Amino acid sequence: MGEQQKKTLAEEVVELLKMDELTVTTAESCTGGLVAARLVDVPGVSEVFKQGFITYSNKAKRKLLNVKKTTLKEFGAVSEKTAREMAKGAILASGADAAIATTGIAGPDGGTEEKPVGLVYIGVSVRGQMYVEEHHFEGDRSEVRESTVQAALVLLKKGLEETDGNDQDH
Repeated sequence: MGEQQKKTLAEEVVELLKMDELTVTTAESCTGGLVAARLVDVPGVSEVFKQGFITYSNKAKRKLLNVKKTTLKEFGAVSEKTAREMAKGAILASGADAAIATTGIAGPDGGTEEKPVGLVYIGVSVRGQMYVEEHHFEGDRSEVRESTVQAALVLLKKGLEETDGNDQDH
């Protein structure tokens, strides 16, 4: 192996944020702060990460992120619409340029036929552009949460690359 070690996904994301001079915030439910922790593992992240929200309860989602009561009632906390509203609310509450939102059922209980354990929605907003993905992860609680963190960082990276101004040179 050469002198350069392979960068972690979080390092790549932080590098992209710094390059584009963007800030990021997190709005986490099922991951309980793991996305923020992964970002904070990266030295120099303080330039781009100011705050995150852990909104585990519906009340917290409403109060801190302005997720609509009707959204939670009609679609549930684990839904595309909630992930979208969490990301949007985190941007408004923090003034950041980008946001990652995670909501899902990590298990071992809490799943239903319509919404089984492992169902996760990830919402990412970058410069007003919204990306939402539905995932069905396998494994125990910690594996579902870890898979969610990875997928969330991948989605943010994709969003950053796609909205990277009009200069496609670098």
